[in-house]
Amino acid sequence: MNLEAVRNKSVLAASDVHATAVRELKINTTVVHSARFWNYLLGGRDNYAVDRAAAEAILRVIPSLRDTVRAERSFLVRAVQYLASKAGIRQFLDIGTGLPTASNTHEVAQLVAPESRIVYVDNDPLIMAHARALLTSTPEGATDYVHADIREPDVILAEAARTLDFTQPVGLMLLGILNFIPDTAQARAIVHQLLAALPSGSYLVISHPTPEIDGAAMTEAMRLWNESGAAPIVSRRRQELISFFDGLELLEPGVVSCSLWRPGSSEIGVPAPVFHFSGVGQKP
Repeated sequence: MNLEAVRNKSVLAASDVHATAVRELKINTTVVHSARFWNYLLGGRDNYAVDRAAAEAILRVIPSLRDTVRAERSFLVRAVQYLASKAGIRQFLDIGTGLPTASNTHEVAQLVAPESRIVYVDNDPLIMAHARALLTSTPEGATDYVHADIREPDVILAEAARTLDFTQPVGLMLLGILNFIPDTAQARAIVHQLLAALPSGSYLVISHPTPEIDGAAMTEAMRLWNESGAAPIVSRRRQELISFFDGLELLEPGVVSCSLWRPGSSEIGVPAPVFHFSGVGQKP
């Protein structure tokens, strides 16, 4: 059997696994699902009418939502590229995976360094069904998946240790996930517990909605979201987000709009700020 035939057989097998896994899930299509909602805004197809309707309703309130979603994805790409190429990070722990789209963490990291090892974490069985089928790895590297909630850092760390070596630096990715923990003190405690398990030279990467851009529209959009029956979220101001980096060396330009964190030189003009702020910090 030639290489192309092997590749095609693997793709078909992955598709069968994915289809079987999704069929076995009990999917509630009457309530908005955050990952499906995000998937729709990114141009994906893994969403339902209720997700699309919620997205369009919120877009009417805050038209910059789609720009924000795309800016956050671009930030993920730039942050992972920096960590893999400039900082030499070869391990990533990505909590709050979401549904696979384009430019996932492992794709970006392994394009720079094929030997990179990535662990994805999410508490949603639908997401994990997709992830196991679609998020593959280079032969030199590894990709693993942990079904756990961010509120279970002990479980996450224990399961991630199957793939990651916690004596070596890790890139901890927390994009669009801390906003699902309304209690800021609890959110800080979780971040600190995760970081405590990582060695010197590790990095923390955060993105998070803020009311500091389009404040009135953001407040209304979040009200609509929280009344939809979906998992509730909160926004936080810049100073609150900076506090998640306490004890770390915050990289320039600090905590800023996702679109303004080291934008690419190919971008024309100054990118417009969006209402997701982001930052990257290194553990001394």
